[in-house]
Amino acid sequence: MTPLKTVYDSEPDNSLEKSMSLVASAIADTSRVSILCALMDGRAWTATELSVVADIAASTTSGHLTRLLSGGLVICLTQGRHRYYSLAGHHIAGLLENLMGVSMHPLISPQSRTPVSLRYARTCYDHLAGELAVKIYDFMQQEKWIEADGTALTPVGKTHFEKLGAVLNSRPRRKSCCPCLDWSERRFHLGGDAGSALMTLFLQKGWITRTQGYREVHLTGSGKSAMYRLFGLNLT
Repeated sequence: MTPLKTVYDSEPDNSLEKSMSLVASAIADTSRVSILCALMDGRAWTATELSVVADIAASTTSGHLTRLLSGGLVICLTQGRHRYYSLAGHHIAGLLENLMGVSMHPLISPQSRTPVSLRYARTCYDHLAGELAVKIYDFMQQEKWIEADGTALTPVGKTHFEKLGAVLNSRPRRKSCCPCLDWSERRFHLGGDAGSALMTLFLQKGWITRTQGYREVHLTGSGKSAMYRLFGLNLT
């Protein structure tokens, strides 16, 4: 795949306020929000697939994608004659998660507005989020798998990850481990390279399954058994 460069203004603008307003305006459209939320599953999508998700015409989708590209929110990859779009990085996924949390009215319970399946288990770009992920994070803190501030795996945690078969990047380009605020639970789940490694393991083992076009993930029967065996979670 060959990355296409994001289009920026020819004359650089050093105004932080203007840069922030440009990003905000790029997001300020329900169709573009739908596109960004679809890309939160961490996979690359074609413009046609995104037009179906956003329920808009293909020509309209092209315009929205151009706006998101120019705002630095998404990137475009080419493979042969096809173009695929994905979020520009983990920082954009974090921005969207935080925006979702802010958008929830503080006087209304998130459970009354959020679908149960989405609240229970979903993707947060390349790691697991939702109630299930929060419970796993709590277990890891109790068992001293992660440091108290969540910024690193302890030696005990690294040993357990190795036993699980969760492959950690020896030279990650981002944080090796970090707490990620869960917008529906308002508590932390595991992010960073460690969170990504754990979700990859769950998928490889068939403990969770994904559906194209949706952020929800489904816990399988073997997954429930694994959650109990490894993290003490009784999910029957």
